[in-house]
Amino acid sequence: MATSRPMRWEILDGYYVLVVGAGGIGCELLKNLVLTGFKNIDLIDLDTIDVSNLNRQFLFQKKHVGKSKAQVAKESALQFCPTVNITAYHDSIMNPEYNVEFFRKFMLVMNALDNRAARNHVNRMCLAADIPLIESGSAGYLGQVTVIKKGLTECYECQPKPTQKTFPGCTIRNTPSEPIHCIVWAKYLFNQLFGEEDADQEVSPDTADPEAAWNPEDTATRATASDKDGDIKRVSTKEWARSTGYDPAKLFNKLFKDDIMYLLTMDKLWKTRKAPTPLDWQQLENSARPQEVSAGSGLKDQQVLGVWGLCQLFQRSVETLRSQLQEKGEGAELVWDKDDPPALDFVTAAANLRMHIFSMNMKSPFDVKSMAGNIIPAIATTNAVIAGLIVLEGLKVLSGELESCRTIFLNKCPNLRKKLLIPCVLDPPSASCYVCASQPEVTVKLNVHKTTVLSLQDRILKERFGMVAPDVQIEDGKGTILISSEEGETETNNSKSLADFGIRNGSRLQVDDFLQDYALLVNVLHTEELERDVEFEVVGEAPDKAPPPQSTQEEVKSITNGNKDSAQPSTSFKAEDDDIMIVDSGEEEEEEEGASSSTAATSSGSKRKHSDAETGETSTKRLRTDQSSAAAATNDDDNDDDDIIALD
Repeated sequence: MATSRPMRWEILDGYYVLVVGAGGIGCELLKNLVLTGFKNIDLIDLDTIDVSNLNRQFLFQKKHVGKSKAQVAKESALQFCPTVNITAYHDSIMNPEYNVEFFRKFMLVMNALDNRAARNHVNRMCLAADIPLIESGSAGYLGQVTVIKKGLTECYECQPKPTQKTFPGCTIRNTPSEPIHCIVWAKYLFNQLFGEEDADQEVSPDTADPEAAWNPEDTATRATASDKDGDIKRVSTKEWARSTGYDPAKLFNKLFKDDIMYLLTMDKLWKTRKAPTPLDWQQLENSARPQEVSAGSGLKDQQVLGVWGLCQLFQRSVETLRSQLQEKGEGAELVWDKDDPPALDFVTAAANLRMHIFSMNMKSPFDVKSMAGNIIPAIATTNAVIAGLIVLEGLKVLSGELESCRTIFLNKCPNLRKKLLIPCVLDPPSASCYVCASQPEVTVKLNVHKTTVLSLQDRILKERFGMVAPDVQIEDGKGTILISSEEGETETNNSKSLADFGIRNGSRLQVDDFLQDYALLVNVLHTEELERDVEFEVVGEAPDKAPPPQSTQEEVKSITNGNKDSAQPSTSFKAEDDDIMIVDSGEEEEEEEGASSSTAATSSGSKRKHSDAETGETSTKRLRTDQSSAAAATNDDDNDDDDIIALD
């Protein structure tokens, strides 16, 4: 790791550095910077300290729970080095006040983030300010560090990343085939009953499912659902639940009996699938057996309850959540939190009951929490190693030795040369990158008659392309302003379709984000052949993941209701390969920091080879097939979620 020009430690106090994130890696990084001799450090983090952070974020103690991470990290670091000048910000790095001029104050920026949106933003701000950025991430035993410098290396967004795994609404509502489908349904149900209602998170049977292709008028008479409080006819799930006083038995029969019987009337859905089996509260209560728990030893959270045990858990959680709503007052809403016991109990019970109905193997509370919270266990030692590598690469950057910087992977097990750390030469910028190319340009395939201006702004420009406050002008010879970042200027356009403004196949949109100092040319490709629930596609973008391996004949025989997982016992997340690398993580902090995309493999599964810095050999990174549905989903940005590559 030595450079040709040794660092003069006495001049470190003249360098100003920015650390973004004060979590697992951030705490270790701040400690390292202070002990290395850096005297001017700015630290920013929006989060507050949670009790679950205390097992690895060692700058925090139990007395700090609920306080600002950045502020407490500063106070703790000052205790062992009072002379250092640390400025702490309890804020989001994406706020407009942290503009390009703010970034230009620093000689180096170091990311210790846990979500893709913030990573994208910092990447663009460093490119605009022409400041070196060190990106990092960890996931379990795996980690990665890389250096990003405008014009010299790949930026964070040079390589496309798989989008966060989503599921069609009809699959969630009508035909779940994997445990993750039921867990997503249960989280939607929590919001419909206790939280903020979202029309896109409906849990009732989807009569518009094209696969069903049935006539409701002909088959409605066959539905023998209860005509009591659980009637299908209701305006809102929450209103109906309130009208029952959140009665657990009535909620249960509505969700797990009446709605399931209604699904059974959609005959075509069950021609090639095993039909679901409705549950009845009274029948289960009459036949209940005490202490219904699955066989096997282990901690309480790793045991799977029987059906009646889940019914009781459902009842207790509903009663507790109902009391919490009442305490908050009229019109109050609850927010689902994986660390809130009643909320987790509700999702565990509801998801497992639905799994049982659809003939899947049920999951333990530990598994449900891992999958619902997108958790990969965080390991303090991994964070410590990654933080040390960040500082080493940072010293190279500040010494002017960018050519000696490397992307470094931390593996779970030694490779053939008995090494855990694998350095790779940095890649040059991608000519096709829509962020750091000289003239960024993309082509988006969409239906101009169905896509609204608001959808273009929120779903495409902000969510997909990571912009904060985009301005959009149509290249129509008139300079028509479609979207303005100034409040109130173009809000009347939001509900109109793109076609209403003359946008058609071949139209070009000039998009600018003043905050990020970023411009993008968007070419519109009109199509009416997008798949169901797909609003748009980025042309030339690779698929989310490599095709799954073919199932063996024995595997096929063990599949129940189209679900391979249902034939397996409930277990916590298990990594399948020693040589896997999380390239990027999504939205949950528990997954800790996902690694940089600057070295991510293309999503198509094609191989990109990187020269080993020590031997000159090449290591191939390939995309691992999706595991998120069968185990704990991977992190990031918001949380995503299948960004895993392997090192050969």
